[in-house]
Amino acid sequence: MAVVSVYCIFANAAEADRIGQIVIEERLAACINILAPCRSIYRWRGAVETIEEVPAILKTAAHQADNLIARIAGLHSYEVPAITVWPIDKLLASYAEWVEGAAC
Repeated sequence: MAVVSVYCIFANAAEADRIGQIVIEERLAACINILAPCRSIYRWRGAVETIEEVPAILKTAAHQADNLIARIAGLHSYEVPAITVWPIDKLLASYAEWVEGAAC
């Protein structure tokens, strides 16, 4: 069983919801957890920026990770979206089976 979490930051909850709906309908992810807004401070084009963003965690089968990253990037409003993959070392076997079945 190979399941990964894909962490992504969105401009707002509406964007996270829209993209989440698409990638789940396309079976690239089994689910998305849209989290509370967070405050982000980062350097962009020589200036320090501070904005409110919405993080989300998507779960998918490991073999779908590259496809999911590409799809999110293509739908995302940011020029350079933060999209990272976190490996999962241990998880409930029945949950892994569900993720792998839903993201195929």
